[in-house]
Formats: sequence, C-alpha cells, structure tokens
Amino acid sequence: MRLRLFNAPAHPPSPVAGDGLLVRMPEPGDYPAWRQLREESTSFLKPWEPRWPADDLTRTGFRRRLLRYRRDAAENTAYTYFLFAKGSGELLGGLSLSNIRMGAARTCSLGYWMGERYAGRGHMRKAVELMLPEMFGAMGLERIEAGCIPGNMRSIRLLEAIGFRQEGIMRGYLEIDGRRQDHILFAMLRQDFETLTRSVRPNAAKIGA
Repeated sequence: MRLRLFNAPAHPPSPVAGDGLLVRMPEPGDYPAWRQLREESTSFLKPWEPRWPADDLTRTGFRRRLLRYRRDAAENTAYTYFLFAKGSGELLGGLSLSNIRMGAARTCSLGYWMGERYAGRGHMRKAVELMLPEMFGAMGLERIEAGCIPGNMRSIRLLEAIGFRQEGIMRGYLEIDGRRQDHILFAMLRQDFETLTRSVRPNAAKIGA
C-alpha cells in the first residue's frame, strides 16, 4: 500500500468553497471576466509575471491557455484554478500548482495572481488556505514550494502569514517581465501544515459534499 501511494500520480484538488470564496478550474465561459480583470490589471501584474504573448488577452489566447491547462492536468504535471467571490460570482484572481513531482519528491510549485482592485483584501490568503488540505490530502504531497521576487513584499507577507518558511535565494530562477530574476524560495512541509492546523477547525468544504 505504501508503494502504491509512493508511485501514484497526483490527484487534482477538488473545487473548494469557504470564507465566501469558490476555487475551481477555469471554463470557456470565464473568458469575458478573465479578459476584463487581466486587462484592467495589466500594469499591476506585468512586473511579476513572464512576458505576455501578443495575443494573450484574445479569445484565441484564452482557448490556448485552457488547452494547456487540460493537457497539464491530464498529464498530472500542473493544475490551474480561478478564484471567485462565492456570492457575486466575480472573478478575483487565480492560482496554480505546477511542476508537480511525485515519487520521492511529492512536491509542487505554488503560483498565484490577483486582480488589482481585489488585492490586499486577504482573498488569496484564504484561497491558499482552502487548498492546502487538498494538496496535502488528496494530492498526497509532502512539500509545497513558492518563489517570489525579493522586491515583491506583498507576496512575501502573504506566504509568511500562511506559514511558509523562507529557505534561500534561487539565482536567475525565472524570466519575469523580460529578464532573468532571482527569487526567494519559500516552502511548507506536511509536518508544518499539520502543526499549524492541529488546533484549527477546517473551514473548507468540497463542492457537492
């Protein structure tokens, strides 16, 4: 049984809801809201992301994204989610679990983005906290990594508030906004998560449960 778990592929985290939020995989019908939010947040997001393709905000570009998301999910290498306000259905941002490695590693890289008008309200912290039980549960991960540019204080504060620990500097880690940039490496282990949640009542519920 331990051998089967060790070699098993990652299972995609279920959609989750809690704290007024809904986290689920993107759908074709999300395009208008996604385009509007990304377009109005362009100057806010571009300094922290890889350079956008010329047709990134077009419907064709969105379809290409969805195809890649589905291919990654089918191959168990990455899962991408959108974050919505549960009551109004407004799209707030998104998060991704990429570079998934099972076997001896059983780890992934956490990424996220938030529309400018919704930033600083605690939505992403709640979303990540909602997903953590799925990542350490159904996915069977033992370690979650996250990297951020040293000057991105908003992201650093977010990771620290959730309970991620700083481990070091990854030199020239990713090409962001057209140039290679160093990143601070943060990580949370299963044991860290269990320690943090031992006395906290879970507030997430699977959709349909």
